[in-house]
Amino acid sequence: MSEKKMTFETSMVQLEEIVAQLESGDLPVEQSIQRFEEGLKLLSYCSEVLQKAEQKVTVLTKQSDKSLSSSEKEDV
Repeated sequence: MSEKKMTFETSMVQLEEIVAQLESGDLPVEQSIQRFEEGLKLLSYCSEVLQKAEQKVTVLTKQSDKSLSSSEKEDV
């Protein structure tokens, strides 16, 4: 994994590439282990991004629900 700023999308592409390489069975054992470790780091990063996004969506949805509820009361 490079030190450049990763995005979810680029991480997923890299993860898919690693899975394909590992599934091919063409890598030597040492390189397979190294790629597997890289894959675990990418998976962890992607999971964290998704979890944060889910939390943000939950907060925004609750805020939106409250906003809609108050505007409905004003209409009455």
